[in-house]
Amino acid sequence: MSTRPAHLSPPEDETGHTPWVRLALALSLGAAVSLGITRFAYGLLLPPMREDLGWSYTLAGGMNTANALGYLLGALATPVLMRRGSPSGVLLAGALLASLFMAASGFFTAAVPLLLQRLLAGVASAFVFIAGGLLAARLGARQPHRSGLLLGLYYGGTGLGIVASALGVPVALAAAHDQPHAWTWAWWALALLCLLATLVMRWPARVLARLEAAAPAGSDRSQGARVFRVRDFAFGLAGYMGFGVGYIGYMTFVIALLREQGTSPLAITAFYTLLGLAVVASSRIWAGLLDRHRDGQALARLNALLGVAAILPALTSAWPLMLASGLLFGAVFLSVVASTTALVRHNLPPSQWAAGISAFTIIFAAGQIVGPTVVGLIADGPGGLARGLVFSACSLWVGAVLATRQRAL
Repeated sequence: MSTRPAHLSPPEDETGHTPWVRLALALSLGAAVSLGITRFAYGLLLPPMREDLGWSYTLAGGMNTANALGYLLGALATPVLMRRGSPSGVLLAGALLASLFMAASGFFTAAVPLLLQRLLAGVASAFVFIAGGLLAARLGARQPHRSGLLLGLYYGGTGLGIVASALGVPVALAAAHDQPHAWTWAWWALALLCLLATLVMRWPARVLARLEAAAPAGSDRSQGARVFRVRDFAFGLAGYMGFGVGYIGYMTFVIALLREQGTSPLAITAFYTLLGLAVVASSRIWAGLLDRHRDGQALARLNALLGVAAILPALTSAWPLMLASGLLFGAVFLSVVASTTALVRHNLPPSQWAAGISAFTIIFAAGQIVGPTVVGLIADGPGGLARGLVFSACSLWVGAVLATRQRAL
């Protein structure tokens, strides 16, 4: 029989077990909304929007740069919001705002208002992602032997959003094919998915808010009085910036590259769906790695693998290798994000987790601002999209080297 105090456990379910995994899975819809749909679904819509609106690759990449800039602004504002309110409240408010801004993107065709909508959606997605990550870290602290799994489940929720987008966007585009600007209907369908996810997230937000209210003050004193300092995590932060610069170029442009190579719509749907399923599976693949390492080794190894996945499409158009690239990328990239939360959780007391997670999120957002525009500029030149992905892979490998220097505190 467990001796854990009642105020540290959620209510038991009908089987008599505390629903830790169910809570993490429901909470993972925050990652599905903030990244899987709000950011990565744009990769599916970029080709039809670019064709319909006559965009260059630089402008197309600029849309995700605007989203990343909004994410940076949101990351800067989130700690202030969480001091004035609660992580659960920030999570739900951000998810609702993200739903509204996604819907608004379907009402414009001019570049400037679309850039503004992408920026505002980025702000809202940062609220969701940081608040959800903090709640997932606190959930993992209550189950230390499964903390890597619970963190992975949260971040793996991004895969649910990718799968929903991969299956839903083609259906929406096909249903509206005879309408002007058929891609606008896909934005509205994605907004509806975000809204439904927000409704489901009310349950974990409510349970976790109740747990936090019941937790005793000063419960982290036994872990020491260490505070978050940027210099203590400098190499981890630098390695994570390399990740932010590198991964977003792949996620923004890989679908456009597949279309350029003549890949069929059905094969593209299969590629993106399998990538999303690999993200979901990654929570179990890398849980042990996240639990074992208190230093930057997990971040370094995952960054290095991601570089391999990113460079494959630049070297070959062979379908089996393209599919392997998508599967490897999906199986790794959100675990890089989870590795930074694990790094913070391993090395700081709970009272400092919000500051640590916010710092990593800010540097992540800064990297994402650079990535899409640089890859777009390269793609508009003679090397095309393939050369842009070489830049992405190199950024990831530089990040891996830097992360190896991060030591446990």
